This record gives sequence, C-alpha cells and structure tokens, in this order.
Amino acid sequence: MTSYSFVNGHIVTAGGVRDAVTIDVENGVIVGLRDGAAAGATDLDGGWMMPGFIDTQVNGGGGVLFNDALTVAGIAAIGDAHRPYGTTAYLPTLISDSTDAIAQALDATDAAIAAGVPGVVGAHIEGPVINVTRKGIHDPKHFGTLDDRLMDVLLRPRRGRVMVTLAPEIAPLDRITALARAGVRVSLGHSDATHAQARDGFAAGITGVTHLFNAMSPLVHRAPGVVGAALDDQQVYCGLIADGFHADDAVLRVALRARPLDRMMLVSDAMPCVNAQVKDFVLQGRAIHVEGGRCVGADGTLAGSDLDMARAVRNTVLNLGVAPEQAAAMAATNPAAFLGLSAVRGSLAPGQRADWVILDTGFQPHTTTIGGAVAATARRDIVPA
Repeated sequence: MTSYSFVNGHIVTAGGVRDAVTIDVENGVIVGLRDGAAAGATDLDGGWMMPGFIDTQVNGGGGVLFNDALTVAGIAAIGDAHRPYGTTAYLPTLISDSTDAIAQALDATDAAIAAGVPGVVGAHIEGPVINVTRKGIHDPKHFGTLDDRLMDVLLRPRRGRVMVTLAPEIAPLDRITALARAGVRVSLGHSDATHAQARDGFAAGITGVTHLFNAMSPLVHRAPGVVGAALDDQQVYCGLIADGFHADDAVLRVALRARPLDRMMLVSDAMPCVNAQVKDFVLQGRAIHVEGGRCVGADGTLAGSDLDMARAVRNTVLNLGVAPEQAAAMAATNPAAFLGLSAVRGSLAPGQRADWVILDTGFQPHTTTIGGAVAATARRDIVPA
C-alpha cells in the first residue's frame, strides 16, 4: 500500500471539499481516504484536486482521428493526447461511418482494453442512424438504418461500454429498447425529432442526449423539439460542449438552471487538433480549419472542437458560474454514472480507482494520475505551427 498526502488546496472528495487529505492506494485502487496530511505532503498551493475526468465523446487528439486509426495504437495515441488535460477515462468516438468501420472500431476498443491502454473504457458510435436534416459535419453517404447487420455488431459482447448516438425518428423504438436492454448506452443526437418523438425515445430506453443544443430540433414555444424534451426531462444525461462556440454561455446557464446538475456532463467532442502542433486536419476527405479554438469546414459548419476537458471545466467555472466541485462532478462523477461505472470511477473515495487531476488556482492542469501513478504532467495549450 502507498499513501499520498495533499495539503493547502481544495480537494474534491465524495464527502465534500477538503483542504488536506491522505489517500491510501493499493493495486491502483483507493483503499482509504482521511482528512489531514502527513509530513512531506504535496503542497497544492491553493489549487484544486479533482477526480479524473471522464470524456464520453473524443473523436481524436494529438493529430489522430479515430475514424482514420481504428487500431490499438490509434486509440492509445488519442488517450495520450488528452491525458495531460486531466482525462483519465474516455470513449474514442467514431463519426458516422460504414458498418464494417463500426465493427472494426469496437473490435479495436476491445483489443485496447485487453492490452491495458490507460483510460479506454469503451467506444462511442456517433451515427450513422441520424437525420440528414441535422447532419452537422457528418457525411450523409454513410447514413443508414438500424438494420439487422448493424444491430448484430452493436449487440456483440464487449469488454467496455458501448455508447450509440442515434435519431429516434429514424430508429425503430423496439430496436432502441433492444440496445438498451443489452447494456448499450443509447443517446439522442443529430435528430430532428418532435418533442413527442424525443419523449418516446426516452421511454424506449434512450438515457442520454449528445451535445445538447447542437444538431437537434430547437426549443420553440409551440414546438419544443428535442431541446425542449431534454430540458423538460429530469432523468436523461445531457452532454455539453462548453467551448463558447457550440452554444452561447447564456444558453448553457439557462440549461443548467433548468435541470438537475447531476444529469449534466461535460464532453470535449475533441478533434485531432487537441494537443497537436498542426491544428488543421482532414475529416473524411474534407479540409477542416482550426483557428482560435474553433473547428470549421469550408462551408462554416462546426466540425467538433479544439476543446480539452480541463478547459471545459475552467470555462464552466469561470464563464458559467458553476461551483468548482459541481464542475468536477459534471466532468467525472456524472459521466461515470451515465456509463454505469460509478462503483469504480468518477469520485475520490475508497473503492474507486486512484485517478485524479491537480489543477492550479486558475484551473489550469498540472498533473494527471492514473491508478496512483503520475500519468502526465502539464501541457499548456499548443500554439499552432
């Protein structure tokens, strides 16, 4: 057993925020956590220590796009790129592609978990069963139905979690139910559903909403749409991209007041530009330009983000007025609950993995720890080459 002591900071534990703690770790798991620090404790210098961030939507990082690197090495490279920013668990995310590519992505994720790639806990399949009206940057040539072959691929036993984003007006409700009953996390996204169709999807087994406000029917006072259904519902988990581009800060503040905070999750929707020297990239043959943190295609359509989870937390605290401990929950505790991993991830408490991130007083990342071992140190935002 190894003990780690921290002092002079704000330590977000499952039992509240502490200023000094000692954490006992054995085999990568927290076996004890108590107030107070021993001699030689790490001085947090007024900064913050939070449970490691869990990102359910990571398209790429470090110059690697998951769609282009459906391999263990590709998944590992993406995790390496995000780890300096506090991400200790993630779902590599496949943007709408063929059924063969989906099968390859899920198989590669299984192999990555088996190989012990740090942090990978499953995969997110975003599309292709989505509405062309709300396609965003997705390529319609890949769109399809929830047919028998795709169902077979999605329902195969997996080592990690499988998350699927789909449009309930396109996918048969009984097939949504079959996915949910098999343990697939079904999320509503890229959808032009009516309020009623969205609610029917929730009743059928949809438990998440992918990047709330983006690529979905908006809230209109006589047509509440997907956004209205999501804000009205108090149970589904909603992902938020807090980068200042995908949704105005005022809109996010309204959303946070409308629903329980424990049902809100921060996501990066990150593209290969995160932690990359060359920011511009190519997405399924289309050039994507990245400037000032904004990723756009030639027609101005947003193409994912240049956001990391530490910056998402920082923006949530500084721009949205959320308490740091609540932002930590949105980045760690809530996504763990959505994925069904609360027993082992998402908080600092006995029985949890010893995954945490240390941030300075301005919420800039300093050190990321996985399983009680330092996995990454600070990497400040890279200036494009």
